[in-house]
Amino acid sequence: MEPVRLTGTEWAVLDCLWEKAPQTMTQLARTLSAREGWAKGTTTTVLKRMTDKGLLACTQEGRARQYAPAVDRRAAVVGETRSFLRRVGKGSVELLMSAAAQPEELSQEELDALYDILKGLEESRHD
Repeated sequence: MEPVRLTGTEWAVLDCLWEKAPQTMTQLARTLSAREGWAKGTTTTVLKRMTDKGLLACTQEGRARQYAPAVDRRAAVVGETRSFLRRVGKGSVELLMSAAAQPEELSQEELDALYDILKGLEESRHD
């Protein structure tokens, strides 16, 4: 899985499609108008650019075009996190975790999930 870097606009479109795919341009325009305040023309332009970049898959269904993500959500999150870590945390995972994981802001469920992730990483190093 290759990490992917996205613009804010691309995140907005992909968030809609990761929630439900495929969707027509009309469905996406309606959703993005409500969420982002975009005009239909903006949505059309963004969808074309994203399709040209390989971020979206587009198929023709009768008269309507159906759009689906061509990018895995996890790959996008990994790419964004790595970029953020390099830019803000100087590459320090420890700094990022200590800033993001204030004990008073995390539920026990979130702490357990973090522990499981770290445990899994440690186990994979020993395999």
